Amino acid sequence: MKTKRPILILIVLLIGAGMLFAGGGGQRPAAGAAGGSTDPAFYAVTEPITIEWWHALENQYAGTIEKVVNGFHASQNLIRVDARYIGSYTILNESLVAAHAANAGLPAISAANTPYVAEYGAGGLAEDLNPYIRATGFDIDDFGIGLKASTSFEGKQVTLPFLISTQVIYYNATMARSMGVQVPTRWSDMDAFMRNASRRTGSQTDLWAFVLPGWDQWYYETLYLNNGVKIVNPDGLSTDLDSPKAIEIAQKIKDWCDAGYMYWASGTNASNIMRQNFWDQKAFSVSHTSSLYNTYVDQCSFEVGMAWFPAGDTKISEVGGSVILIPAKANQRAKNAGWRFMEYMVSKDVNMIWAIETGYMPTRKSVLDTQEGRNFLAEKPAFKVIFDNLDQINPRIQHPAWSQLARIWMAYMAETIHENKNVPEQMRKMAAEINEVLRDY
Repeated sequence: MKTKRPILILIVLLIGAGMLFAGGGGQRPAAGAAGGSTDPAFYAVTEPITIEWWHALENQYAGTIEKVVNGFHASQNLIRVDARYIGSYTILNESLVAAHAANAGLPAISAANTPYVAEYGAGGLAEDLNPYIRATGFDIDDFGIGLKASTSFEGKQVTLPFLISTQVIYYNATMARSMGVQVPTRWSDMDAFMRNASRRTGSQTDLWAFVLPGWDQWYYETLYLNNGVKIVNPDGLSTDLDSPKAIEIAQKIKDWCDAGYMYWASGTNASNIMRQNFWDQKAFSVSHTSSLYNTYVDQCSFEVGMAWFPAGDTKISEVGGSVILIPAKANQRAKNAGWRFMEYMVSKDVNMIWAIETGYMPTRKSVLDTQEGRNFLAEKPAFKVIFDNLDQINPRIQHPAWSQLARIWMAYMAETIHENKNVPEQMRKMAAEINEVLRDY
C-alpha cells in the first residue's frame, strides 16, 4: 500500500538531505580541483604528507593491501598511505556520508560499492576527476566505454574502476567437450541448450543444465535488459516487467524449472548449495559473479569455463565490485596525494596484482600488452571472454526505490516458481506493486 508521508517529516528529510550534500551550513560543495585547473603544477605533491585510504577489504586481502601500499611507498618518497578497514561496504558508505555531512574526518581516497556512484555524483560527495585526468595525462580510455560509463555521473568521472566484477556463467568445460554442448551466445538458443545440457532419469534430474540465482536479481536482470525490457521505464514511475517480452522471459524460466532443466536458487544457503552442486558435477552451468573465479577453480576437479550471458537485442552485463574516489570536501593537498595513490592503484602493473591475487577481473584493456597480462590469460584463459566484452559492462540501474523494487521482484519470482503460480497473473500483480513503490518516490 502507498503510505502518506507527513509533511513535517518530509520537510525534515529534505532539510537533512540538503545539509548532507551541501554541508552543515547549507552551502553548495566547493568546485573540485579549484574550478577545474588543468595546470599540472596545481596537482603536484611537494611536501611530505600522510593520507588515509578507507576500504572494505577483509582480512584475506591483507597481504595484497600491504604489498600494494608498500609498492607505492617505494615508488616515491613524499606520500605515506594509512590503509584503514572501515567495515562492510554498507558501513563504509555510512561513514563516508557522515564525514561528508560533518565536513570532518574525511580520507584522501576511499573505496565504494558500485551502486553508490550515481548517488555520490549527484550529491557532490565525490570529486570530479576530469581536471586531474587532463592535467596529468591519465589514460582514462584504457578502461573502455563500459567501465568509464559505470564510474561516471553526468559526464564527470567521479570514480575510477577498482575491484570490478560482472555477471558471468561458469560451466564445466570438461563436461562440455564430452557432451558436445556449449553455453549459447544467443537467447534464442537457450531452449535447445536446456534440453541438451541436462540429464534426467524419469522425473529425477541428475544434471541441471543451468542454475539461476534467485537470491539476487542482479544475476537475472541482464536476461531482461538484453531482450529490451526496461525494468524501470524512462519516466522513473513505472516498470516494464509486465510487458509481453518480460512475461515471456519469466514464463521461459518457469518452464525450464518445471521441466527439470534448471533450478531457481533461492532461500536459505542458496549460494552455497548452488556452488556445491556445480562442484559435485550435478550442474552443467551456474550464474555468479566473476570475482569468484578463483574460488570455483580451486574447488573443482574439472576445467572451469566462463561464458558471457546470451545475447538478445544486446549483450550487455552490469558492473559489480567496487570503485575508488576522492572525497570532494577533502583539502587540496590530500586530494593531490590521493590522486597520485589512485593512479598507482589502477596502473597496469598494480591492476594485475589485484586481479591475480583477489579474483577480480583486470580492468585495463592494455594489460594484454604486458607480460603479466599474457601470463594471466595463460593461467586463466576463461577470462578472455571478459577482455573481449569490456565495453559491454554497463552501470547498474539507478533509482532511489531500486532495493525495494528488487525485493518485490525476487519474492514474486520465487513464489511463482516454487508455488506453481500463473506467470502472467503474477507478473501483472508484481508490476502493479512495483509501480506503486516507484510513484511513491
